Amino acid sequence: MPEEVETFWKECQEEHGLATSPNRFALQTLKSLLCRKQYEDLVVSVERKRGWDTLLCADTRHYAVGLLAREMRRACPRFCSSIALHLLRLLSTQEPHWDLPALAFLVELLECLDSSECGDSVVQVSSRYLQSECRERRRLALRTLLELIDDPSMAERMWSLTKSLMDLLRDNDAEIAGMTLITLSFVFLHKHMLMSTPIALQLAEALLQLFDHDNSQVRLLSIKLLQDMMEYLEDREKPLESPVQQSLLPLFFHCNDENQHVAEASWETLLGAVKFLKRRDLKKLVKEQKLWKFSKRLLAEDRSRAAEHLRRALHYLESPQEPLREAASQVHG
Repeated sequence: MPEEVETFWKECQEEHGLATSPNRFALQTLKSLLCRKQYEDLVVSVERKRGWDTLLCADTRHYAVGLLAREMRRACPRFCSSIALHLLRLLSTQEPHWDLPALAFLVELLECLDSSECGDSVVQVSSRYLQSECRERRRLALRTLLELIDDPSMAERMWSLTKSLMDLLRDNDAEIAGMTLITLSFVFLHKHMLMSTPIALQLAEALLQLFDHDNSQVRLLSIKLLQDMMEYLEDREKPLESPVQQSLLPLFFHCNDENQHVAEASWETLLGAVKFLKRRDLKKLVKEQKLWKFSKRLLAEDRSRAAEHLRRALHYLESPQEPLREAASQVHG
């Protein structure tokens, strides 16, 4: 705090008996204003959830701000759209030092805005924070985008974010990877015709890396997105042939996944993959659920490809999932 501000603050404290810190004074002022506007229930609700105490801690402030925004949206919705617009303008034109709580507040109020009018600004703000080194800013940027995916027209506006979103697929955080996959699925579903072949190839290869993610939701979303890609990009069969071919053995293993949803999605995608590759022999085996015969047929193909499949299967011997380890041991046996 600048020296002249600190001096002024101390004088105000002594004269008016104010709170011991500027933050506590600001908090008391906010609570008083809300009570003056007859929103005592809002103040009490935030208090019950320990939001006011959380607001005073710098590390948790953005969580408390999000809570306050949700309570305000419920108790005084008529103020929320103007507040959201003001925050959006500030975040669009500058990067204030309090951008994290501002972003946390904004994401809770996006439903109060008209996406047809504000969508471009929201995407612009999200674009900047998707590339932030701060995990929480990346998470809030993705949440901002997810608030807009009920509007199909937003897919075209988000198309410019495809590269940044694909970069986030390498994020070690399961929540961020999951939100990124949902956003990419939305964009791809509505604007797949815009996807260039190099981008499609890059995305398919990135998805393969997520099939074995520790988080079952990430596994499920990545497998389903590859399935959608094969369905909508059949006309680009040749460039995508390599990653689809590489997906066959991982998909076979995950047909044994402990998570039933992942297992079912793996079988459906495996069926789509052999259809995409025009392998009628393999398609028949998958359709009839003869998966062990499928794996043997796959490994019995030309030796160079069989060796590649076996190398790919090696790490499943150390899978944390027992059914996958058993499947891998039988494949190697």
